[in-house]
Amino acid sequence: MTEKTAPRRGLMTDAIHAGETPDPVTRASAPGIVMSTAFLADAGASFSAEDFGDETPYLYTRWKNPTVDQLEQKLAVLEGAEAAVAFGSGMAAITALLLYNLSAGDHLVISDVSYAATAEMTDELIPRLGISVTKVDMSDPENVRNALRPNTRLIYAETPANPIIRLTDVEAIAAIARENGSKFAVDATFASPLGIHPLALGADYVIHSLTKYVCGHGDAIGGAVLGNKMDMAGIKKGIAIRTGGILSPFNAWLIQRGASTLPLRMKAHEEGALIVAQFLEDHPKVTRVIYPGLASHPQHALASRQLENFSGMLTFQVADGAKAATIIADRLSIIHYAVSLGHVRSLVFYLSTDEMLRTSFRMTPAQEQSYREFAGDGIFRLSVGLEDPQDLIADLEYALAGIP
Repeated sequence: MTEKTAPRRGLMTDAIHAGETPDPVTRASAPGIVMSTAFLADAGASFSAEDFGDETPYLYTRWKNPTVDQLEQKLAVLEGAEAAVAFGSGMAAITALLLYNLSAGDHLVISDVSYAATAEMTDELIPRLGISVTKVDMSDPENVRNALRPNTRLIYAETPANPIIRLTDVEAIAAIARENGSKFAVDATFASPLGIHPLALGADYVIHSLTKYVCGHGDAIGGAVLGNKMDMAGIKKGIAIRTGGILSPFNAWLIQRGASTLPLRMKAHEEGALIVAQFLEDHPKVTRVIYPGLASHPQHALASRQLENFSGMLTFQVADGAKAATIIADRLSIIHYAVSLGHVRSLVFYLSTDEMLRTSFRMTPAQEQSYREFAGDGIFRLSVGLEDPQDLIADLEYALAGIP
């Protein structure tokens, strides 16, 4: 059965149908899961990644798999990319991107605030490979320009930045990257594929931890890199197949199912987060709230221009947050005190600034000051789920009431 594709389709239609067709054998409407590790091969078929290409038949799931292919096609449509490569985790995707672009003697410019594992890897593993790394505050594009060298191969941003929700002007830095002949990658996990489109703003790559908003249900780990067909083919052949950080077909199926409702969920995440953020901003025990959808966000003008959805991520601060964390964790009943984000369930976790600076972020005094301007002595990172906002407010009200 051939896929019937209209010239232009709506977002919900693409989220549901992109990459999927009814099964030609069973005529099943919903996509199935192909869990086989091996596929029947013709005699004489090559079993070398050197011969891998678009026309290579299914042979071994580490190479490619029908269920993973469906997810990659859906992601590419949602992100407006030529192609996507899925991985077993967001960190596997980030690692593949770095290994594909960087070799000994190259230079990487990366945000001084990024996902903790990314920060730690670029502090330790990447420099051990003979790659020099410069970390800059990317809220000011001129910091990026000033950090560039003739051998700067890759610029890597994260926006909104985890965990402080500081923003990067993607379009401005994309222009700087082009001037220098550098590639530009953006981790847009906090925003989701519906919140920002880095490729349309000039980036070469976009990365997503599929574990978060794309899956949306907190039951499958995955990651993806998206970009042009040539680079994705190189990442697939040169890194994914050889290092083996591939996505399980079962997880691909779960994430694909989650992606089908992404437009509806992101609208609800944004609506709920704004209501909760406004409540927290007015609460006498909350000293500060950071949410891109609030006028009080230091970069609200950039957020309004660049973000198509403000997402469900916010932070808030209270006096003596470390002590308050124990009280809040004990008194919450709907919101789970847990790591991760982007799930249907609301999640909150306290992140001490001193602890983050000790373990994940190696900063200059000026960079630390910029971090503290968003985080103070510590933040509660709150991922607003899909529960009724008034129930979340009641839960937070009770939890905050326990703080002396």
